[in-house]
Amino acid sequence: MSNPNYEKVQGTTADMSNPPPYAEKEDFREPDPLQPPQGPANPKDYGGVPPMPPQYQPYPDPAGAGLNQGPILQPPQAVYITPVQPTNEPDYLGYSIFTMLCCCLPLGIAALVYSIQTRESNHMGNLASAQRNSRMARILAHTALGVGLCITVLYAIYLGVLLSAR
Repeated sequence: MSNPNYEKVQGTTADMSNPPPYAEKEDFREPDPLQPPQGPANPKDYGGVPPMPPQYQPYPDPAGAGLNQGPILQPPQAVYITPVQPTNEPDYLGYSIFTMLCCCLPLGIAALVYSIQTRESNHMGNLASAQRNSRMARILAHTALGVGLCITVLYAIYLGVLLSAR
């Protein structure tokens, strides 16, 4: 130990039954982050490791700038959010509900699902998805109507044959 202010401890352990009292004048506030840290001027004097450089370095000054002016701060960039333009594809919701209730339940349910997806795509402004779902809802609703009409016609023919046989 080269520093004469240090004394060598003669015992193996310190007496912990009587700890030193706390200083009442000690300030327990957090340090100001804008002020330099209080401590030794050179950490190598006490055997400490020099601090790590910050992870993110500021941009260097452009050529021709004066010395000791600090980092150049750039203003935040403006972000413009444009509202989505809704599309106007037909959703065939009423037609799907009618075919679900009156013609063919399974195909009517499928047409209703595609109609709802068309409505959501229209609201979000997704034109391609709205067109695809609208076309599928129309095809399923037409198919459900055709199946329902065919079943109704076949049932009427069956009843006619059944009644004429009596």
